[in-house]
Amino acid sequence: MTAQDRIAKDVADNEVLLFMKGTPVFPQCGFSAMTVQILSDLGVKFKSVDVLKDPEIRQGIKEFSNWPTIPQLYVKGEFVGGCDIVKEMFEQGELEGFLKERGIALQTA
Repeated sequence: MTAQDRIAKDVADNEVLLFMKGTPVFPQCGFSAMTVQILSDLGVKFKSVDVLKDPEIRQGIKEFSNWPTIPQLYVKGEFVGGCDIVKEMFEQGELEGFLKERGIALQTA
């Protein structure tokens, strides 16, 4: 299975998927940490893939999405964007609606 196949399978198999540097508990870059914080603030359950553990995935995800940076967020198979886009959507109140429209449950406190 190629890196592209593994990425496509992960994107298809997970409603909310974050390709990031590190893990949600121990992010390895500020942009990944900020994206995790936004998703956590909204109460979104998500799977993460640590691109630092696999150079093929790290390069492959950039080719898969045609997006040069990490983190990358996917919702129901759709590429949403990187930290800057996720942050802007969150600050403008659009991210919550975007997730709800796609049937993503939010665990609000």
